[in-house]
Order: sequence, then structure tokens, then C-alpha cells
Amino acid sequence: QVQLVESGGGSVQAGGSLTLSCAANGSTDNLPFMAWFRQAPGKEREGVAAIRTIGGATSYADSVKGRFTISRDNAKSTVYLQMNSLKPEDTAMYFCAAKSKQMIGAWLSEYQYPTWGQGIQVTVSS
Repeated sequence: QVQLVESGGGSVQAGGSLTLSCAANGSTDNLPFMAWFRQAPGKEREGVAAIRTIGGATSYADSVKGRFTISRDNAKSTVYLQMNSLKPEDTAMYFCAAKSKQMIGAWLSEYQYPTWGQGIQVTVSS
């Protein structure tokens, strides 16, 4: 069973940057798709960004396009989320997710991903 561990969260002022990391305890070669989701209090979980670990194709939510970048280091079995120009509305618990099978359908649907990390808090103050 693959385990995912997020790190790098914290508090930052609006306009600032944070980088989240998601380390898998196995090779990302066996995890062809990995993604970041977030959930703010009282809101549904939403997909933020996803990446195909072999080849590097990506998908982003409209709300983060141009500000967030998802990337991977397969040698380290780690996926990153670089978050720039952060806004208070980016405040949420951020979750890493992984899929061991090929993707059919929307990359940013939470129902595609059977494996999840425990989540990490990101707080952006105005």
C-alpha cells in the first residue's frame, strides 16, 4: 500500500509563495497520475492540479492557472506544488492524491484517486 506524506504548508501573507511536497513511499513509476486537492472549511474538496508522472503532462483548475505549478521528481518519488501570488481564498487543507491505473475521465475529479495523504494546512492572510 503506497503512502503519501505532504510537507511544506504553513502561513503566508497574500502575494507570497509556498511550495508543497508530496513524498510517496514507493516509486512514482507505479503511480502514473498524482494530484493536489484542497478543501476549505464548509466547502467541497476541489482539484487543484494533476500531473502524469511519466511524461509530465499537467492539468490545472482555472482558479490557479498561471499561479500554481505542479511538478515531479521521479528519482525522489516526490510531487511538488509551487504556489505563487497566493490569495486569501487559497486558504485550505491541501491533500496529495495518487492513482496507480491509467486515467479515464477528468484528471481533477477526486473519485479518480484511491490513495490520499493526510493533508496539510495552507493559510493566506490578507
